[in-house]
Amino acid sequence: MSVKKDTQKSAESTKGFTAEERAAMRERAKELKAEKDRADGESALLEKIAEMPDSDRVMAERLHAIITASAPALAPKTWYGMPAYARDGKVVCFFQSAQKFNARYATFGFNDTANLDEGALWPVAFALKELTADAEARITALVQKAVS
Repeated sequence: MSVKKDTQKSAESTKGFTAEERAAMRERAKELKAEKDRADGESALLEKIAEMPDSDRVMAERLHAIITASAPALAPKTWYGMPAYARDGKVVCFFQSAQKFNARYATFGFNDTANLDEGALWPVAFALKELTADAEARITALVQKAVS
């Protein structure tokens, strides 16, 4: 296939995605490439947190402290440009800044590798406006359950 056709095919495959979604996909491609060369994803995670607006940055820093203390087996990394924590290379939980997709709240979520199954329905993502003591305790318990 020619370079021109490759470029056209690439442009067509991203139609329907917002600029933010395309940027997240580019971030993920960089992360996958970097994982081969990077032993510790924590520095990349901390760089992403430092780039966040103050309100999200404060929450992300606190979440990082909570997660690394309550689930030391999880490896910090970035995932689609977001702070994430993985076990055996698979993301268990992540933080999404409100600013990342112009949302009105930040999100703390879990992927299907988290051991949170409870009956036929259970929450896997939570809106975060602020981290209160109660929210921190709930997140700690959820993260510990997720890695159990």
